[in-house]
Amino acid sequence: MIDVQRLRVLRAVAEHGSFNRAATALRLTPSAVSQQVAALERSLGTQVVARSTRGVTLTPAGQIMVGAAESVAAELAHAQQQVARLATGRTPLTVATFTSGGRLLLPAALTRLTAAHPDAVLHIREGEPEDTLPLVRQGAVDLALAYHFDGPLPAGPGAGSRLHWTPLLEDPLHVVLPQEHRLAGRDTLDLAELAAEPWVLGCLKTEAYLRRYAERAGFDPHVRGTTTDYFFARSLVAAGMGISLIPSIALTPHIPGLHTVPITSPAPVRHIGAAALGRGDRPHLTTLIDALREQAIRQHTGS
Repeated sequence: MIDVQRLRVLRAVAEHGSFNRAATALRLTPSAVSQQVAALERSLGTQVVARSTRGVTLTPAGQIMVGAAESVAAELAHAQQQVARLATGRTPLTVATFTSGGRLLLPAALTRLTAAHPDAVLHIREGEPEDTLPLVRQGAVDLALAYHFDGPLPAGPGAGSRLHWTPLLEDPLHVVLPQEHRLAGRDTLDLAELAAEPWVLGCLKTEAYLRRYAERAGFDPHVRGTTTDYFFARSLVAAGMGISLIPSIALTPHIPGLHTVPITSPAPVRHIGAAALGRGDRPHLTTLIDALREQAIRQHTGS
């Protein structure tokens, strides 16, 4: 019989990449974490982590067991939710979201959810996809409004889990320029035309994305500043610090003195969607996903 506590410890080791950091997160000693992992390996008859001076990585067997740990945690969280509903007559629902997507899509969707299910008790938490998607897999969050760029979802350890992704919006990134910039009157821009420009960006992931596209265009962008807020980045553009690359849904509220220009194909795009472990017997979750999809369609059509 596999010990659930040992699975929990392995999941923490996978998430944090070392015994020491996992021990801190679990409030255990590194020795206790090491002993739990060693005991799990003995019970399985194979290694679940590969140890090195740079930390630990999962073996193929470890990846399977982390997936199992995620499933167990999610099932226990779901069972706890069902018990709470029986005891109180209320259904708790935790939704995680990144800032700009939540501002655009969530309010109307939540209004529809509470109208259809007055028993819903909502909890909202803000976070980036790399933080919130693992919480969905663990059952700590029921749904995450998230995004990804060119690559796959940043699902983390146990990525082969049962995450169900519902696409909602394609969110192209635009160049934001000062109104007096020599290229501000253009209908579209090729990134190669911006090779000599200084940049101020709204998040580190946007910087990484810009660098990938700039490399294809044959230049290394000069990034003068990176913020954690797209509005702040646009304010810096208005102040003459440089130009920026901003997702279309983050172009409001309006800032005077700026001009926005689309990028020619292939244009960088954020793919926005909702991640959950599945709807099954969860009508509240079904209603919320349907409401998010409906709100996304309204945003796309401008209705």
